[in-house]
Amino acid sequence: MNKLNKVAEITLLFWFMKIVATTLGETLGDYLSMTLNLGYFTGILITLVFFLIVLAKQITTIQYIPIFYWLVIIATTTLGTEISDFLDRSLSLGYTLGSLLLFSGLVLTLFLWFKKFKSLSVFPILDKNKEIYYWIAILFSNSLGTAFGDYLSDVIGLSYLNGAMFTAVVILIVVALHYLTKINQIILFWIAFIFTRPFGATFGDFLTKPIIKGGLDLGTLNASIVSVLIMGVLIYISHKKLNTQHNA
Repeated sequence: MNKLNKVAEITLLFWFMKIVATTLGETLGDYLSMTLNLGYFTGILITLVFFLIVLAKQITTIQYIPIFYWLVIIATTTLGTEISDFLDRSLSLGYTLGSLLLFSGLVLTLFLWFKKFKSLSVFPILDKNKEIYYWIAILFSNSLGTAFGDYLSDVIGLSYLNGAMFTAVVILIVVALHYLTKINQIILFWIAFIFTRPFGATFGDFLTKPIIKGGLDLGTLNASIVSVLIMGVLIYISHKKLNTQHNA
């Protein structure tokens, strides 16, 4: 692995960590805005500060370090939850319009990224300017995933568990297309990346929402603590794997 690379390699471990991170983003975002009753705007301010701090550390680091990278991913999923809920609920745009706005932002970011670098390759990333596009696209993707997860449950009417199952099927289809077809791998990556967010969001809702609404009623704090512990173990595994690669 090139030591100047700044981002995680796309492996099965990456996707598992992404799902756990998105679940954490959903439960932690809801904990701030709903359980603590801070509201979506205050939640955005808090998570935005956290996002900017960890992003600055990630951008200024000269090579990929798992804990910094995944802290930014967690920050984007948490901030994405607050942004989506603020658009959909506080501004009363609704889940459909909110999803369309966030989708438009993602498409615009990818268009500008491609226009500047002639490629949307997500690994490796060596250039800091390209990395900024990368993180903006990820923030839009995670915000869109949150809005789409809410769209599945609140507009279409799927239960939280069924919503998670639906998005899981989409992810499995993308995996099959990756291995069985010659469809552009970058397109498949962004489809999978977007859909892992509503999977994590709906699964997070399944863990936290009341039983009468189809959830397990674990509460946002308990679900967040469990997700943090799992994420901590996975980050440790990532560091061990990276050290083994460097020593090989």
